[in-house]
Amino acid sequence: MSDTVYDRIAELERQIESLPKGYISRKVISGKPRFYRQWVENGKLRSQYIKADELESVKEQLERRKAYQQEVKDLKKLLPKDNAPEREEYRTSVSVGNALLGMAAIVSGFQKRDCYQRLRDFLYAPPNDRVCVLFGLRRTGKTTMLRQLIGDMSEEEISRTVYIKAQKSDTTVEMNHDMKLLASQGYRTFLIDEVTLMKDFIDSASLFSDVYAAQGLKIFLSGTDSLGFWFAEHQELYDRAQMIHTTFIPYGEYSRLLGFHDLDEYIRYGGTLRAGETDFGNSAVNAEDASFRDDESTRKYIDTAIARNIQHSLAGYEDGGHFRHLYKLYEAGELTNAINRIIEDMNHRFVLQVLTRDFESHDLGITARNLRRERDPEKQMELYEIIDKEAITDRLREILEIRNKEETEIGITDAHITEIKEYLAALDLIVDCPTLTATAKDPIEHILFTQPGMRYCQAQALVWSLTQDTGFNQLNENRMEDISERILEEVRGRMMEDIVLLETVKALGSRYKVFKYQFDAGEYDMVIYDRELNSCVLFEVKHSSRIVPEQTRNLLDEEKLDITSARFGDIADRVVLYKGDTRRLENDILYLNVEDYLSDLRETVEDLFTPEIVCDEDQDEDEPEDLAEHDSDDEPDDDEDQQESGGMDMRM
Repeated sequence: MSDTVYDRIAELERQIESLPKGYISRKVISGKPRFYRQWVENGKLRSQYIKADELESVKEQLERRKAYQQEVKDLKKLLPKDNAPEREEYRTSVSVGNALLGMAAIVSGFQKRDCYQRLRDFLYAPPNDRVCVLFGLRRTGKTTMLRQLIGDMSEEEISRTVYIKAQKSDTTVEMNHDMKLLASQGYRTFLIDEVTLMKDFIDSASLFSDVYAAQGLKIFLSGTDSLGFWFAEHQELYDRAQMIHTTFIPYGEYSRLLGFHDLDEYIRYGGTLRAGETDFGNSAVNAEDASFRDDESTRKYIDTAIARNIQHSLAGYEDGGHFRHLYKLYEAGELTNAINRIIEDMNHRFVLQVLTRDFESHDLGITARNLRRERDPEKQMELYEIIDKEAITDRLREILEIRNKEETEIGITDAHITEIKEYLAALDLIVDCPTLTATAKDPIEHILFTQPGMRYCQAQALVWSLTQDTGFNQLNENRMEDISERILEEVRGRMMEDIVLLETVKALGSRYKVFKYQFDAGEYDMVIYDRELNSCVLFEVKHSSRIVPEQTRNLLDEEKLDITSARFGDIADRVVLYKGDTRRLENDILYLNVEDYLSDLRETVEDLFTPEIVCDEDQDEDEPEDLAEHDSDDEPDDDEDQQESGGMDMRM
């Protein structure tokens, strides 16, 4: 009887911890009622604004927390008191028994991530002194995978399994107390979630491997502070950890998990396993608790999931002694500002100039240039003569909370840049894929960002800012919509190029070299070089479902082909990745559907290096369509492109 009561109390306390605390306060501001959740934390009264459509939900959660607290009090009255031996209480948030079954039931219908099998393999591998570390940014499936692991266990295995949700207030001393007690009670599998919240985790991580895994226990550690695990792996855990990183979710996996086959959907929301929301006109959107995408603003996501990740890990590593050159930046509250600049700068030139120059959106500049060069006279316009560029830029900067150089207290140095790059790479947020050139020996740095949804929301912020301009609003509605969509189309085109490049780099092994290849005028969006065959495949990437002659100009340029083959061997194939159906033209150019390419990448690349690729033999091999309409991503590369991009194609 008492054991059942103890289990119920533990389950209720876990539920209480997950619910908001406090009470609702009503205030009248400017004649309008406003509601706030207020609570006391560390001796201070905290307050959080509640949107009108969330009021009932917050009320319900607060009432549920109160009811659970009362139930805990009532249950404790049932526990034995007289002469009965006292049961030692857990000091952390421990869940066992029926609570685990409930956790598994919630995710029973969910698809599993590609890396899930590695998690399951670790569970059933022979005991050793290694721990399994599951880490990555928020909303990438870590807790869900732990629950799915419980769901795959037998009843006997579940009876020997414990789930611990670490809290900020927990320490290694308390965790060690509970694990020692639980092990003595027969528990053999420990799922410890959000373990990096513990202040002393990094400097004490060896406890899990050297003490408990060494006893034959299966230890799973999960958390969002990827940098904390990175430090722990290099200091405390060494080679005693199997690392499973969840941050990067490639298109094919994202498509399978969420059940769609549309690259634009991935561009809009990719990076986390939830779709997003955008409401830039609502003042509450920029509040601390408001939605931007994935139930929170991009600004807040960058702050909490990335900047605070770095800050928390640095503060907890060697008692804060590893901040190095970033300490003054962190102390002045400007680390988020630096990270924001890196994400927004669409040409990925991670250099001092990017972080210190006055903020100006590249997306806006490219769109203005293309509208100026529009081949259709009715669509041609000088955007900067109509809009207030300075006002739009200031408004966009306000939305993104990006400060100009004179507004910052700490100057950004090369040392800052080097350290931030190191940490962002450790978080699996950036990948360096240098651009090679036909004329220069040294490659050009090209940083790929692994979170497309975050970037696209910032582009949407640009469009919203543009629509607030007085001059812009003097245009007719169709014209405004056309220009707005043109900006987003430019962004999607550049993002599609980088997604293809990033996923190809990550999917292929050391046999292949993947890069952009740039000439004095023009470039190949991607080249894959097979080191064993001394052969290469050339790619153009077009965000279009149409076939137009201009798309293949570089692939048919004999001078570029000769330069490339002299350096990278025989040209096995020439490919245009686009959003239409796969077909091969009479000029031997292969048009390949980009979603199909990303969904079956490795096999497709292997096929491209064989003499022939199988296409639909029944498909009509018509001539390419005329260039009846202009595609923004089909502009020829010229001197102006090279000048604006600093020698690099500005399209992502």
